Amino acid sequence: MYKNILVPVALDKDHDTQASFEAARLLANADAEFTVLHVQEPIPAYVASQIPEEVLANTRKELQESLHRNAAELSGAKPRLVSGSAGRAIVDFANENDIDCIVLASHKPGIENIFIGSTANRVVHHANCSVHVIR
Repeated sequence: MYKNILVPVALDKDHDTQASFEAARLLANADAEFTVLHVQEPIPAYVASQIPEEVLANTRKELQESLHRNAAELSGAKPRLVSGSAGRAIVDFANENDIDCIVLASHKPGIENIFIGSTANRVVHHANCSVHVIR
């Protein structure tokens, strides 16, 4: 059983987090801590310079609110929003926060990712902890 579980989520309509949350509950010990993480991909500087600051701020606020609603579905989970490349940011967050298990959903891969999706592939190969991939 794990004590510090990270559940990365995508905040769009095409991703269902319930399977990841259920797996996290099953893998947790009685006093486990959960973190629900969303990684916001960075906007290239040449694009960001053309977007009004209030639009960027509103977008981040909407992401935060969506993440908090999503994390509330996993009792006691702490929501965290970080920026970066998804696979790298997940691994870095896990390493910096003593995560002992990552529960990660994977999409159906294309030919470039024969077995699992690119984010899941990076996390599986670079994480220093257990990784459970939900398919």
